[in-house]
Amino acid sequence: MWERLKQKWGISSNGQMTIIFIVFAITGSASVWVRKPVMAQLGADTLPAYFRFPIGLLLIFPIYQVLLITIGTIAGQHAFFKGFLKRMWRIRDFK
Repeated sequence: MWERLKQKWGISSNGQMTIIFIVFAITGSASVWVRKPVMAQLGADTLPAYFRFPIGLLLIFPIYQVLLITIGTIAGQHAFFKGFLKRMWRIRDFK
């Protein structure tokens, strides 16, 4: 599976692959961590769960993407994560 991902993503080294997985892990945790104060600021943390859940999902999606490109850039993998987001959004020319 590791080798198939390396081939699919166009990655040559195991070190780069490890960095990419660490960035994904940090970004996932950070997006949940950032969502909580944003929800509190909006006053959504006092709403019933059936409102809070969809609002949280709508907030996490853009937060995750911003953090992914930011943390990926800090980790020296800007080109990979830029391409990853392009494929995610299926954008042909994203500058």
